[in-house]
Amino acid sequence: MKFFQRHVFAAGWGVLFGLLACASASGQAPVTVGLNFLASSYNTNSADTPPDSDGAIGPKYFVEFINDEFAVYNRTNGASVLRRSDLDFWNLGGINFSPDDDVSDPRVIYDPQSQRWFASQIDFDATAANNGQDFTLEANDFLIAISATSDPRGSWQAFRFQADPDNGDFADFPTLGMDSNAVYLACEFFHGQNNEIGPGLVSLPKADLLGSTPTVMNRTWFGVTSYTNLGEVIQPVRCFDGSEAGAMLAVENAGTTSDFYSNLVNFAVVNGGTSNASLTAPLRIPVTPYMVPINPDLGYPQFAPVQPDGTRTLQANDARLSAADYAVGGVLYAAHSTELNNRIAIRWYRINAATHAVLESGTIADTNLDLFFPCIAANANGVVVIAYNGSGSNTFVSSFAAAGLTVNGTTTFGAPVLLRAGSVSYHDANELSAQTLMLPVVDSRWGDYGTVTVDPTNPDNFWVIQEFPSDADPTLGVGVWSTQVSELMASLPAPRLSVAVSGTNAIVSWPLFAAAYQLESSTNLAAPPAWSSVGQTTQTNLNEIFVTIPISTASHEFFRLEEPQ
Repeated sequence: MKFFQRHVFAAGWGVLFGLLACASASGQAPVTVGLNFLASSYNTNSADTPPDSDGAIGPKYFVEFINDEFAVYNRTNGASVLRRSDLDFWNLGGINFSPDDDVSDPRVIYDPQSQRWFASQIDFDATAANNGQDFTLEANDFLIAISATSDPRGSWQAFRFQADPDNGDFADFPTLGMDSNAVYLACEFFHGQNNEIGPGLVSLPKADLLGSTPTVMNRTWFGVTSYTNLGEVIQPVRCFDGSEAGAMLAVENAGTTSDFYSNLVNFAVVNGGTSNASLTAPLRIPVTPYMVPINPDLGYPQFAPVQPDGTRTLQANDARLSAADYAVGGVLYAAHSTELNNRIAIRWYRINAATHAVLESGTIADTNLDLFFPCIAANANGVVVIAYNGSGSNTFVSSFAAAGLTVNGTTTFGAPVLLRAGSVSYHDANELSAQTLMLPVVDSRWGDYGTVTVDPTNPDNFWVIQEFPSDADPTLGVGVWSTQVSELMASLPAPRLSVAVSGTNAIVSWPLFAAAYQLESSTNLAAPPAWSSVGQTTQTNLNEIFVTIPISTASHEFFRLEEPQ
């Protein structure tokens, strides 16, 4: 065992030495790529664009839920064990659709607490959409389903209810979150495609959904409110360790103008497990300013990443929190896009769930690449993974990930890991048709999000699903998107002890990922040293463990962490 010695001076008490076990030169968490497979492709498995790449890892299977397809894969070899359309998925759950109906914007969660799966979408009038009519003038519904067991191939119970029962506004871009108390659905509401109304939110008691006779009758609908009140694109936080309840995050403004914005919006659902849930007052959390530049093709703000063919006609949307936010150990994790030095970059946050203070934020950027559609997840050990798309003048749109480790309150990210390289510059049928007909420029749809989830069987493993361009039609040039599922396995570094003096006490701390280690002390290192377990009770503060020890009258005291055998 290697040791690193640190000297800490305590006035009036001589010298206190902290002996640091298993010295670590880096705060990073190196990752290796495990299972890595192509999941679905345009025209082969789905006829929709974009796919809205969503998925989650469970004990035995990875579930992919994208537009037009629900698929299940063996987590050991990536073999497809179930594929069905999204409409069939809901039909089997008990929902009867009319010939006019279609569904969109999928989300799926595996809940390790209940060992069940949860899925959601919205419906819409596909006939109106296909006839060029404004289907957002019609009311639509939330769809939510719960699996009967931990096996996603089995039966599900589905529910359908009007998204806005007050005014019949149209719900778009649904988000899905949950915690120990409730399941949450949020949406952006419209009455006409160019008439945004505001965000809305519904809370469903989790116990009701998990009961022997599931029900959504006790849900609380909070109504459609203004963007100035609750922000834009509410993301209900996903929390599986009970460290927070009901937290919601949104950006102050996703980019309706190209101005700089400098706030997140944070509020919470109170009593979400009951039929009379309520909301806390929204708080503005000051953050480093973010912005979305004007897209010259569209005439309004929208990110437009460059591709190797020189075009910037790919829609990378705006600064919304497009992917799920995550909470573990009382810390909220979120990420979104911004601009830095004329490149699309990623802004990430660690926020104290109790105090609403930003513990940390940072920007991931690349001088040669635009980085877009980030998704984030973290575990109790302080490992953070952000997955995203990246493209540039010499790089087709590809799937990447960066892993970080939080030690002593500081998160350090390692080099990006390429998960799947794109094969072509991507252009969808709508863009190419507009060019052929010499119509105004129509940008190609992409995204609208990717997803990363923590492995319930090993929290140091993370599973990513992202979109990438795999091919193009040789005759028409229409791009083919595919989804890539990637397993990332983090390796934790050796822990490092820190010793500080506070009055007549020594504060000895080490990373939470070393919770199984035993703190020991000795007053003499003469061979053989006599080590004894420190008896004081350990405490936890976010990602750190610490012990408060009265300073001994001895002139020296040494500490070490003993690795469990």
